[in-house]
Amino acid sequence: MTTPQDPSTNTPAPPATPVQGAKPADKSAAYKGEPLDSERGPGLGCFWIQITTLVFLLILTPLSVTWRWPEWASGVLLLLIILVLLFAGQTVIFLLRLVAAGRGEGRRRPMAGSTPTVGDIVAGAEAPGADAPTSDPSPDQGMRE
Repeated sequence: MTTPQDPSTNTPAPPATPVQGAKPADKSAAYKGEPLDSERGPGLGCFWIQITTLVFLLILTPLSVTWRWPEWASGVLLLLIILVLLFAGQTVIFLLRLVAAGRGEGRRRPMAGSTPTVGDIVAGAEAPGADAPTSDPSPDQGMRE
C-alpha cells in the first residue's frame, strides 16, 4: 500500500488526524445509543414459542379452508400468520445481534474440546521459536478409516 504524496515536494503526506471530539471505535453492539443488553429483549425460549405458533398456524390455515370454516376465520388465521412472522423476524434480528456482539469479545474455548483449536495451532505456529510442522508425518498420524 502506498501513502499519498504531496505533489509539490514529492514527500509523503502526513497521516490523517482523527476529528476532534470523535469517539474512538467501540466494538460493542449498540441499540438506540446504548450497549445491547440481552436481559431487555426476547430470549431463545420466546423465539421457539413463536416458531411453534407459526408452524401450527401454517398447518391450521389450509385445513380451515378444507374443513369449510367461515371465510372470516381463514382470513383471521392468515393475518395471525403475518403478525407472528413479524414478531419472529424481529426476534431473529435481536438474537443475531446478540451473537454478533458476543463474537466481538474474541474467541472462546470450545466447551468440551480437549484438543487444540485451529486458532491455538495458528497462534502457536506464529509464536517465535515454534517448531515448524514436519512435511513427512509419522505412520501413526495418518488418516483413520
